[in-house]
Amino acid sequence: MAPKPASAAKLQPVTSILTWAATHGTPTPLGVTRIREQSAYNFAIYSKYATRVTLLLYSSGDITTPLLTCDFNPISNRTGRVWHARLPESEVNQATYYAYTIDGPASTGRQHEWHAFKAAKILLDPYATAVYFPPTYERTAALGSGSNAGKAPLGILPNAESGFDWGEDAHPQHEGDLVIYEMHVRGFTQNPNSGVSDKRRGTFAGVIEKIPYLKELGVTAVELMPIYEFDETEPNYWGYQPINFFSPHRRYATASGKQIDEFRQMVKALHSAGIEVLLDVVYNHTGEGNENGPTFSLKGIDNSTYYMDSPDPNNPYPYVDYTGTGNTLHTANAAVRQLIVESLRYWARDMHVDGFRFDLASVFTHNDDGSMNFDDPAIFGDIATDPELCGRRMIAEPWDVSAYGYALGKKFPGSAWRQWNDKFRNTLRHFVKSDSGFVPDLMTRLYGSSDVFPDTLPDSCHPFQTLNYVASHDGPTLYDLVAYNSSEGWNCGEEGDIGISAAVMELRKQQVKNFCTLLMLSNGTPMFRMGDEILQTQDGNWDPYNVDDPTTWMNWDRQASHPDVFRFFSKMIAFRKAHPSIARDTFWRDDVKWYGVANGVDMSNDSHTLAYCLHGISQNDDDLYVMINAYWEALDFTIQEGLPEQWKRVVDTSLEYPKDIVEATAALPLTSLFCKVAPRSVVVLTRGRT
Repeated sequence: MAPKPASAAKLQPVTSILTWAATHGTPTPLGVTRIREQSAYNFAIYSKYATRVTLLLYSSGDITTPLLTCDFNPISNRTGRVWHARLPESEVNQATYYAYTIDGPASTGRQHEWHAFKAAKILLDPYATAVYFPPTYERTAALGSGSNAGKAPLGILPNAESGFDWGEDAHPQHEGDLVIYEMHVRGFTQNPNSGVSDKRRGTFAGVIEKIPYLKELGVTAVELMPIYEFDETEPNYWGYQPINFFSPHRRYATASGKQIDEFRQMVKALHSAGIEVLLDVVYNHTGEGNENGPTFSLKGIDNSTYYMDSPDPNNPYPYVDYTGTGNTLHTANAAVRQLIVESLRYWARDMHVDGFRFDLASVFTHNDDGSMNFDDPAIFGDIATDPELCGRRMIAEPWDVSAYGYALGKKFPGSAWRQWNDKFRNTLRHFVKSDSGFVPDLMTRLYGSSDVFPDTLPDSCHPFQTLNYVASHDGPTLYDLVAYNSSEGWNCGEEGDIGISAAVMELRKQQVKNFCTLLMLSNGTPMFRMGDEILQTQDGNWDPYNVDDPTTWMNWDRQASHPDVFRFFSKMIAFRKAHPSIARDTFWRDDVKWYGVANGVDMSNDSHTLAYCLHGISQNDDDLYVMINAYWEALDFTIQEGLPEQWKRVVDTSLEYPKDIVEATAALPLTSLFCKVAPRSVVVLTRGRT
C-alpha cells in the first residue's frame, strides 16, 4: 500500500524554535496524547532500527484505506530512537482508529540485531489504550510478510471529550485481613445461571452485580486473571497471550468502545465495597509467539529490542523461550522496562488499580545473555522508585521455565513483594491427602514459611510475603483435588462427580473444609480461586487454558447445592479476620507452642497429626488450640494447656452444618482435656483472654 503524502501543514520546515514541538511533535510521552492547549494530537513510537515509520489514520467507515497517512521524516520527526509527529485536532478528529507501518533492515544475525521488519504489516501501537478488532479481522493475515490491511487490530484514538468521574474513590488498604479471591472476569458471570442480566454476563459490569456475593463471602481483594487485550481467535480463555499492555479486553465490556469506562466503573464499585483490585499481568512474553507466529505489534516495530534472541547463531530457534509460549520479552533493555513501567503506571494512575500479580516474574532477572541477576535487576528499582507504583501491592509468581528461574523467597529481588508459594500448595495437598512425611513441613508452612522467607539479618523477610494457596487457575480446582486421583489429589473413594454416594460427598466436603481451615489459620497472605467456596469442578481438567464454556465458567447452581461449604468459607474468613494473632507482619515465634496427639510433636515419616497452641496475648487476641488429624482413624488428642472449661470448640470439620463452625459465644466449654478428633479432620478451640 503506497502511503498518501501528508499535508504541507504537518511536515513544512520549522521557522521558529517555538514551533518545533507544535510542528514535529515530541518523543514523550509515547503513544498518542491529546494536547488540549494546541488542539492537537501527539504521536510517538519507539523503534531503534526502523528506517521508515508511517502513521495511518482510519475512519470508522473504512478500515482498509487510510483516511490520512503521515510519513515521519527521520530528520525532523525522530529524536533518539523515538519517531514522533503532531497533527491538528481538526484532522485527527475525522479519524477513529490508527496504526503504523514500519520498515527497516534485514536481519544481520543475532545478539540483539535479529530484525523482523515487515513493511506491509499494519502494526498496533504498543501504547494504545483501547484496541479495535474489525469484523474482517483474520489472525492468519498477521502471519508471513504480506499485507493485513483491513484484517488487523487497530488502536482507538482517545476521544477529545473522554473523561471519567472518579468522585471520592479511595484505595482500600488491607493488612492482616487481606484475603485474595482469584477470578476470571468472563468466567465469573458468563454462565446463564449467574443471575446477571444477559447483556452484562461475562463483563466488568457483571462483576459489579456480584459484589454483594463477594461481600458476603468476606474476601477483601479480587485478583483478576489477565484482562489485557488478546486475540480471541487463538484458543486463549485465560488471557495469558496479550498483544497490548494498556488496553482492557474489549469482550469484557457490554458495548464496543466502552471497555475503559466500564473497567473504571467496576474498580470504583469494588472500592466502594472495600475490595482491592489486583491485576494478573503478563510482561514476560506476548501473543506474537515464535518466528512462526503472527506480527501484531512489537515484532514489526522493533523485534530485536523487545524480544530476547538466542546467543547461539546456529540455534534453529531464534527466540529465547523462558516462558513456554514461544518468546521472552527482553526486560534487561531500557526501552522494554519503560514500556512495562509506563503500563503499570497507567493502570495505577488512570485506572486506579491497587496492585499487580506478575506472571513468571523471574523473567525480569535475565541479563542480556540470558544469565540471571537476582541481586539488582533494574526494573525492580524502576518500580520501587516510581511515585505512582511504590504504594501499590506487588505479587510475583517467582519462577519461569528457564533452568535457573525458580526464585521463591529471599532469592527473589522484589523487596517486600508477596510471592506465590508453591511449597505451601504442595505441602497442604500432600498432607491433607494423608501422604507420609509432611508433618515437619506443615509446621513450617503454618508458621509462615520461614525457611524461604527468613527474618534474620540480612534478609529481614516477613511472613505476609508468602502468598498461600492450595488451588489456582493453573491446575485443579479445590474440589477436583478431592474428586479425582492424581499424585497430589485423592478422590475419597469414587472417581469423578457423577453418581457418587452421599458418604463420599460428605468426605469430600470435609477435605475441602480441611484445606480452607488450614489456609485461613496460616500466617501469610491467603488466596483461593473462584468457585472453590461452592465446590466448583472442571471435570478433572487441570489445564483448561483454552476452554471457554461451562467447564470453566462459575456454576452458580453449586451455591444452592452446597450452601454449607459457602457458609464454612465465609465463617472461616471471618474467623481469621477476628483473630489478629494469626496473620502478622512478624512470625509467631514464642507465641506458638507445638504439640502432637499428646505433648510432643510426632515428626516421624508415618505421622499424620499435629497440634499447636497460638497465644494471642501479644496481639490482644484469644488463644487458639488447633488439632489436625490427617490419619484415616479417629485419634484421642490431649489438650496440653489450661483447664477444660477455659476452651470452647468453634471448628470441627468432621461435623455437619451448622455445627462444623460456630461462634465462640454459642459454643459450650469443654468438660475434659481429652478430645477425640475424627479421621481426616481439623478441630479449633478458642480460649478467651483473662
